[in-house]
Amino acid sequence: MTYLSFHADKPLDFVAIGRLCVDLNANEINRPMEETVTFTKYVGGSPANITIGMSRLGKRCAFVGKVSDDQMGRFIVQYLERNGISTSNVVTDRTGAVTGLAFTEIKSPTDCSILMYRDHAADLNLQPGEVREELIAQAKMLLISGTALAKSPSREAVFQALHYAKKYGVVIAFDIDYRPYTWTSAEETAVYYNLAAEKCDVIIGTREEFDIMERFEDNQAHLDRITADKWFDHSAQIVIIKHGKEGSIAYARDGSEHRARSFPANVVKTFGAGDAYAAGFLYGMLQGWTIGKSMEHGSAAACIVISSHSCSDAMPTAEQVQRFIEQSKREEVK
Repeated sequence: MTYLSFHADKPLDFVAIGRLCVDLNANEINRPMEETVTFTKYVGGSPANITIGMSRLGKRCAFVGKVSDDQMGRFIVQYLERNGISTSNVVTDRTGAVTGLAFTEIKSPTDCSILMYRDHAADLNLQPGEVREELIAQAKMLLISGTALAKSPSREAVFQALHYAKKYGVVIAFDIDYRPYTWTSAEETAVYYNLAAEKCDVIIGTREEFDIMERFEDNQAHLDRITADKWFDHSAQIVIIKHGKEGSIAYARDGSEHRARSFPANVVKTFGAGDAYAAGFLYGMLQGWTIGKSMEHGSAAACIVISSHSCSDAMPTAEQVQRFIEQSKREEVK
């Protein structure tokens, strides 16, 4: 069954809006941040990682965002362009804002944390008037991400992009991407997440992220089916709820459920898995695959990324994902 309808004649497959930042990943793993002295620099930010993932998978991509007027901003733009992503709507901030930095701590494969520097971040200065209507109109799919909703004027810019997407029949995906340090309160988070989610065709998040959205709801048992059914009263066609190593479950508007397990992986760090999963799943949807096959593709992409030191640099190609799936299935048979 076809759950999402894309305009085949549009020149862009995928456009994302939101956070562009720099990840500084610890080179000395299995030790605390206090003892870490060297880091490797990568482009980061959930929507940026997902877009990079989509481009590596062979899709035609563009990004809508804002970068600082300095070396870090230029590093981000150049990286996107090297990865075949259009930066025609990546605006340079002229107010003195800086690039957000994320320092990662890798104490063990399962004990990882991120130290964020987000004060006066350039990506949160994106103005509604800087979102190009013609770019959104050319896309088959628009991705929004929760962090961009945390502050004005970025918040209003996202809603402007949502307006354009609805106007031109663009499929909208929402990666919840909850980062508590960006928000003023849990109540504010729930209000704006819900307002955005009402307009989206695909909603992807962890069980904990959906709990944040349900702060004012009656779903005290945190039941996945109740969570999903709420969004089918709005625009949602597919709701995916992730449960970490236990896998993920997708609910479709027709009442069907689809489950995907997590593949075994040689885990280096835990962050980046959600971004790779989203890229892999949304790629499958654009390919016209079933929900189950798309979820499997997303799970495999996630395992590849958490087995690497980086997030953006580790985003796999379609061939790498397929080889990983085939190898994993062969090993299961042994």
